[in-house]
Amino acid sequence: MRDKRTTGVIVTAAFVAALTTGAIKLYEPTGVHAAPPATAPVTARGLPDFVDLVQRYGPAVVNVRVTQAMRPAADAPGSRELDPNEALPEFFRRFQIPRGEARPAQGLGSGFIVSADGVILTNAHVVSVGTQILVRLTDKREFPAKVIGTDPQTDVAVIKIDATNLPVVKLGDPNAVRVGEWVVAIGSPYGFDNSVTAGIVSAKARSLPDGTYVPFIQTDVAVNPGNSGGPLFNMNGEVIGINSQIYSRTGGYQGLSFAIPIDVAAKVQTQLVKFGKVTRGRIGVAIQEVNQSLAESFGLKKTSGALVSSVDKDGPAAKAGMEPGDVILKIDGREVQGSMDVSGYVADLRPGSTAKVEVWRKGASRELTVTIGEMKPQTTAAATPDAASQGRLGVAVRALTPEERKEAGTTGGVLVENVGGAAAKAGLQPGDIILALNNTPVKDPEQLRGIVAKSGKRVAVLVQRDDAKVYVPVDLG
Repeated sequence: MRDKRTTGVIVTAAFVAALTTGAIKLYEPTGVHAAPPATAPVTARGLPDFVDLVQRYGPAVVNVRVTQAMRPAADAPGSRELDPNEALPEFFRRFQIPRGEARPAQGLGSGFIVSADGVILTNAHVVSVGTQILVRLTDKREFPAKVIGTDPQTDVAVIKIDATNLPVVKLGDPNAVRVGEWVVAIGSPYGFDNSVTAGIVSAKARSLPDGTYVPFIQTDVAVNPGNSGGPLFNMNGEVIGINSQIYSRTGGYQGLSFAIPIDVAAKVQTQLVKFGKVTRGRIGVAIQEVNQSLAESFGLKKTSGALVSSVDKDGPAAKAGMEPGDVILKIDGREVQGSMDVSGYVADLRPGSTAKVEVWRKGASRELTVTIGEMKPQTTAAATPDAASQGRLGVAVRALTPEERKEAGTTGGVLVENVGGAAAKAGLQPGDIILALNNTPVKDPEQLRGIVAKSGKRVAVLVQRDDAKVYVPVDLG
């Protein structure tokens, strides 16, 4: 299903034919530089030359192809042929895959080699649905890849191929990037390997409406489906970001491309390689930006800091004495310009450590000592037939990504990854989106479990499959 609205949407740039539909995907980053003196002359320069950069580092950029083998619905565990006399058979017969016909989900993206022994960085959304991942180099060699780990919150993934003496990229400092400087993207848009596009940095530290704290780098570099996971280079040939999203009304390039700063990705890589997961700090507050009106009402001299709108009752901030209405000015001596800074600074802190937080309260600043908590990872049910069959409903589900929610045109719901038991008997299939149970909207897997646990012998499940929605009665027994 495709979003038919004319409003702009954030799209991830991996060309992924996911379990439910063909999806397209992509992302952006960070840093503040002092303006040059008013008297400084503006220098005009000639057009840049990218030839040496591309020849040297292009071979370290790879094509990433992803395949997920799917069983036909008629052959899946717990499935059955539909009885023409059953209620609502036309809905399921319409979408049922014929027996013996397999429909693999396929995806395409990019990546880049960061160590000569085959460690590759890419986007999490590129490899998240894959059971088979194939990496193709510029010399046409192909290698199966293993996923070392993924981090959906930053959309960063680390994969590895079994090879040696590979060409590698050089990592740079995204904080040193200046708005207006030239940058280059290399990737596989629409499958055209090692395609090169160039543009300028349009902005830094952009926040996108997808719930992440990533300070994206915005560029006008042409980035299209298949570019996801590819590198963004500065003119020194250093990777400063991972191309991840675009803002588009059509799903294609419109001059707004976003890259994850490479320093954010490098921290994720270190944790995934060392621990297999990413641990982040939290203090338990909801925050918002400080505008001119709020700054004046709170007696602040400038519009900086982050306003605390609510505090978790039993969270670390509450225990340290933080209150709604406090304005966070500094964390461990680092100035807070806006809410994005708080999210980034706190996430980098080790759970169990302490941080000095300077807040503005009732016309004066004060310092609080906060013991950092641990951010809970996104809840995801195991996508295995056994996990599906053991549950009372009989589904293994996961939360929808922001991109999948936009593609489906929904604000909630969970994606069915495997089906067994009662759900399979009722006709649910992998790729369905469960929107509600007994008219209670479902927002995440944990809520779904809670509703099922409190339900009686039967539930009415609101299912979305492509553009159709229908209530499906499921007998829980």
